[in-house]
Amino acid sequence: MEPYNVSILAIKLITHDVLRITLAKPAGYTFTPGQATEISINKPGWDTEKRPFTFTCLPTDDHLEFTIKTYPDRKGVTNELLKLKPGDELIIGDAWGAISYKGEGVFIAGGAGITPFIAIFRHLEKENKLQGNQLLFANKMKDDIIIEDELKRMLGKNMVSILSGETRDGYLSGYITKDLLSKYVQQDNRKFYVCGPPPMMDMVLKQLSDLGITDQAVVMEI
Repeated sequence: MEPYNVSILAIKLITHDVLRITLAKPAGYTFTPGQATEISINKPGWDTEKRPFTFTCLPTDDHLEFTIKTYPDRKGVTNELLKLKPGDELIIGDAWGAISYKGEGVFIAGGAGITPFIAIFRHLEKENKLQGNQLLFANKMKDDIIIEDELKRMLGKNMVSILSGETRDGYLSGYITKDLLSKYVQQDNRKFYVCGPPPMMDMVLKQLSDLGITDQAVVMEI
């Protein structure tokens, strides 16, 4: 399929380093909650610099939304996104991705790895099917947590936040551990959705395997 040139409708920082970008939606454009697409900036020198980003809106919305962690020090695509304004254009491709809802389970996210789960949670809430799902969300600092208030509202006590860089009341300290995961593997037929930085992914997948969780029970980007 040909790429789509889409206008930015709104763009704002929602944490100190995370952008929410709202785009016009091409006619007939479809995706499944949890999927992503490749995005580039419609500017000379940047139009071929494609990066994968996850939809955080719902397929039924009349716009597209992306929630993107930026890295200004790298002087790359995400830094260039920080310079954009409404009316500027991005170039998007078709939707792709293996992360989709496959049944009740435990969602394990590190940092910006929460993004594929945002649309899934919003969809499940709309369908009144969110109850019973749980989220383990690891970040460095509280200020790094993406859409914390919305996640707390949707999930309540089923959201557990872990902070590795500071100690705060109401948050676990450290990292996602085998002991922590062991509390969530006691129910049969549960899925484990995993998304985050590669080192965290490797660690969590090993811990799940050590706890007897089969590959068939794990949902992640292949």
